[in-house]
Amino acid sequence: MPYSRKTKEDRPVLALCYDFDRTLSPDDMQAQGYIQSVGYDVERFWQESNALAAANDMDGNLAYMYKMVREAEGNLILNRKALADYGAQVKLYPGAAEWFERVRRIGAEQGVLIEHYIISSGLKEMIEGTAVARAGAFERVYASSFLYNERGVAIWPAQVVNYTNKTQFLFRISKGVLDVNDPGVNDYFPQEEIRVPFRNMVYIGDSDTDIPCMKLVNSYGGHSVGVYDPARADKSKVYKMMRDNRIRYFAPADYTEGSELERLVRAIIDKTVAFERLENEHVSDLRETRETGCREEKY
Repeated sequence: MPYSRKTKEDRPVLALCYDFDRTLSPDDMQAQGYIQSVGYDVERFWQESNALAAANDMDGNLAYMYKMVREAEGNLILNRKALADYGAQVKLYPGAAEWFERVRRIGAEQGVLIEHYIISSGLKEMIEGTAVARAGAFERVYASSFLYNERGVAIWPAQVVNYTNKTQFLFRISKGVLDVNDPGVNDYFPQEEIRVPFRNMVYIGDSDTDIPCMKLVNSYGGHSVGVYDPARADKSKVYKMMRDNRIRYFAPADYTEGSELERLVRAIIDKTVAFERLENEHVSDLRETRETGCREEKY
């Protein structure tokens, strides 16, 4: 089957990759409508979900998805529309509604193509129900999702995204091999044909579940950013991630114009412009050496 792939652009691409819960939203998405609608206290729902995972050597994300399906029985029809409606109720941090388009404009002014991606253990259907997603904020949403029966009711996990397999999506973004089942993600690409080098990736997250992605991006010269709730101003997690060399920067999850996070992203865009100009010179010289220098050596 044909897959949707992106190829190298004629200008630098900077990919901003985000966790969702507590990165773009101040709370878990399931706790902003769904859990209450099935008659649960939020804390008890997560306690039972975590206990189910522990008792069965089960992935925690599979456990919460199973519990969502189970608790919906007799309470509501768990279909795509219901999940999208819950997503529409999800609150975002200050300024997030305008952030994505504004950053795209900032990049365009510098000749940089900005793309926003979600890599989340939350639910794809709920994220796609948010106003920002419906407005086209994200190039792709990589998140857990359900399989639906012939009546459109959720019955089984279709995708499960946890903290370790999040990293595969960074490789997909880097190579432009975006479809989740496209085996081309394992193909070899010459460095000069990589669409989004890891140095041109920004990973923004809030907690331990983001560490594998943060570490990967850091190790290849990219930019990992830890964010914290601006209302609570608790920096303990970002301090720990900084001490453990998981992140290069931290800032409040404040996406308003002129915020600390925006200033940081502007600086990253500036660095990308300068570095890619030098990299283009290097690639040009390398190509000339291959095409001309090799011929000269024959004489």
